Amino acid sequence: MPPRESTPRAVLACGEVRTCLLPARQALDIRSAAQLLALRADERVLLSERPGLYARSPDTLTGVDCPLPSANGARIRAVGTVAAHAALTEGRVLQTSAHFRLPATGPDQRRPWGEYLVRPGVVEPLGKLPHEAVAQGVLGGGRHGDLDVGLIADGLLTRLLRHALLDQRPPFRSRPTRLRWVALPAAPGDGPSIERFTLAEDELRTVRLRVPDGTTGADLAALCDDLALHDWLLTTVVRMLDGVRLGGSAAQDATAVVRALRPAVDHLLHLWMPRARVTAELAPLWDPLEERPGFSRQWQALVQRIRDQLTLQAIPAPYREVESVP
Repeated sequence: MPPRESTPRAVLACGEVRTCLLPARQALDIRSAAQLLALRADERVLLSERPGLYARSPDTLTGVDCPLPSANGARIRAVGTVAAHAALTEGRVLQTSAHFRLPATGPDQRRPWGEYLVRPGVVEPLGKLPHEAVAQGVLGGGRHGDLDVGLIADGLLTRLLRHALLDQRPPFRSRPTRLRWVALPAAPGDGPSIERFTLAEDELRTVRLRVPDGTTGADLAALCDDLALHDWLLTTVVRMLDGVRLGGSAAQDATAVVRALRPAVDHLLHLWMPRARVTAELAPLWDPLEERPGFSRQWQALVQRIRDQLTLQAIPAPYREVESVP
């Protein structure tokens, strides 16, 4: 067989992340986390205890041969493999992520499968890639039959949620979120940037990035896992507070407040660690989110509000009530 051509540099990377509360009454310890995420017998689960308990599965590959999403309706056939992995933070928050990279051009004809398998996480177009139309198509959601990495992330999540280790008794109610992302090359000499971060309907977030040439798909996936984790934390705690009747003086109201907010203290408040597992090259992408809308400022305000409420409910009722003066 003649030597295979080298793969052109990637001009587009795409992915999707699912984030949810692990359906288990108790958080998994590090050994159980490794058992849950053992997706492949030939590779170990990555485990870390600093700065917090974290477990990441080895990558799995899904072969694809289908059209790419495209904003202009063009039918661009692409062939290759999508990489997917799962991660568990503090034994409590489960994420699944699927992603792939696209080069600027591909062969005019389909290659044998073996040539795609040696380039994990790379999907090649047949011919030239209209990268802007595909980026818009991915963020907007493709047509039926187009490549959908969200389905791959969903499939992996469904598989993990059925694991025998999980008793299906989460400590509180919450909703999963989806983060869909694309990354295009930054201009020469420019650093990474977030062009757009949106909160759409149905728990969907979309992110459009610019990153330096040579940024790997694994590094981008780690960044987007981090963004998705902290967005889920914010969203979940905001909903906890929205669902609580604050300001009541009756004993039953105080009990309800404590019951509703205590899970945030027990399971979530210690998880806030932006950039903990993001490369130094991509860490600056957090800066605009800290400035506006101000992720950490909002988180600290929520944490203080929860603590104030729990402190207030611990004070005996006669001291909490203010008598009006005639």
